[in-house]
Amino acid sequence: MNEQSLLDVSDDVSLGKVEIAPEVIEVITGLATLEVKGLASMRGNFATGVAEKLGKKSHGKGVKVELTDSGILIDLFVVLHFGVSIPEVAQKVQTNIRQTIKNMTGLEISEINVHVVGIQMDKEEQENQA
Repeated sequence: MNEQSLLDVSDDVSLGKVEIAPEVIEVITGLATLEVKGLASMRGNFATGVAEKLGKKSHGKGVKVELTDSGILIDLFVVLHFGVSIPEVAQKVQTNIRQTIKNMTGLEISEINVHVVGIQMDKEEQENQA
């Protein structure tokens, strides 16, 4: 991991330096997202799917963190339950992530983009339709 990929969160104190890796932000974001009601799952890539089948839990699944000059950008890829208000759930996700990251790291997030990539039907509704 190179020096540019770490976030420096140190104050001007003589105790040393505190740096946070972007992977830590991904994990915090993933856990904060899963706390919101209405969310069915996070959408990962092929590698995270294979890793989960082998027993490795991926808490950063469906989260992309970018460090830019303007700040930290977070992209989420989520699947929601059928029947929920998409704008309402997305706003709750954004608020929960912003508060959780601020409380745990003291960092400010410039953007949190929620991409709804699917809707999960409940099993009862699928049986009624069949």
